[in-house]
Parts: sequence; C-alpha cells; structure tokens
Amino acid sequence: MDALLIINQLRDRYPCLSPCIADIERSISLLKDSFSNGKKLLLCGNGGSASDCEHIVGELMKSFLLCRPLPADRHNKLRSLCPEQADYMIKNLQGALPAISLVSQTSLLTAFANDVAPDMVFAQQVMGYGNEGDILFAISTSGNSQNVLYAALTARVQGMKVISLTGETGGKLKQISDITICAPSADTFSTQEYHLPIYHCICACLEFEFFGRCK
Repeated sequence: MDALLIINQLRDRYPCLSPCIADIERSISLLKDSFSNGKKLLLCGNGGSASDCEHIVGELMKSFLLCRPLPADRHNKLRSLCPEQADYMIKNLQGALPAISLVSQTSLLTAFANDVAPDMVFAQQVMGYGNEGDILFAISTSGNSQNVLYAALTARVQGMKVISLTGETGGKLKQISDITICAPSADTFSTQEYHLPIYHCICACLEFEFFGRCK
C-alpha cells in the first residue's frame, strides 16, 4: 500500500471529499518535508476539534496501521547505554512523528486564560514551542475561532507554515493559512464527521512515507 492508494480509498469511500483531495495531497507533502527536516507539528482547536487534535497526535506518535521498529542505530545505542533494559526497550519503543496538541496543557491554559487573555492561550504556546519550519495544524469548523486565528498569526510570525482544517467556506482562517482543507459542509457536526477521514488519510499516508519500508 502507498499514499496514492490511501487517497484513492478515501475518494471511493467519501466521493463528496473529492474537491478536498488536492489540498490533502499538498498537506501531506508539506508535512513530509517538515518531518524529514527534523521539525514538528503543533495542533489546536476547540471542543470536538480539540479532541481531533489529541486523536491526530495519537496516530502520529505511535503505530497507526504499521509497525514502527526503531532503526538499527537506536538499537546499538540502547545496547551500549543500558544493556540490561535494552531488549525490553527495543521491543516496545516505536518510531514517532513529533506532534504536540496545544489543548493538553491544562495548567498553562487555565493560568494564561485567567492571568492574561483567554483567546491567546494557543498563540502563547506557538510562541513558546514553534520554530521556523514547524507546522501548525489549525482546526476550526467555522474557520473563525478567535483563539485559533491568533495561533495561526503567531505561527506566521515564527516562520511556521499553517495547515487549516475547516468547513466549506474556510472562514477567516483561510486567508492566513498556507493550505486550507475545506470540508463540504456548513454544519458543525457534519463538518467534524468529514474531518475524521481527512486526517486519518493524512496520518496514514505519512506513516507509509516514513515507516512503510520497515521490516
């Protein structure tokens, strides 16, 4: 299986997502380049989109459809540095694509919202975590969530690229994103239903790009 087959399967299962395919492919390419250069992905969103951020991190940071054995150089380092634990660690550690959900930092989120500005909680983390070449994955069904917009603007300041996942219009987020994947719906719940197969496709394609040749 390869990325082309995964994308074709998405199109077959969800014909209504066909207009999104080009932007999905562009997103995969952008993420592939970023990860290949040792960069990371930051994600933000609200409500159900916050849950999607956590879901995406889970698919990227551990095995999704494939096994992800550690490369030989990691085996050698583990056997050199901790020979007694090496076999267990080699058996259970997996290759990962570095992704951080900005919705998970409860103490920071609540402290910053209480002490400074609630709509800047994601932007503050982008300022702290984000570096040139990293990517922000911004999820907003309306494309107008103010805290997500501030995060996207801050990402641009940091020299990051922005991929947005939105509803059919893209909202204000579309204007400040490098790529916007607009799910074909104006309703929040159905937009979120489309978001799941879209990001599963992206995660699966990335996994096959980086780990598809693992034995």
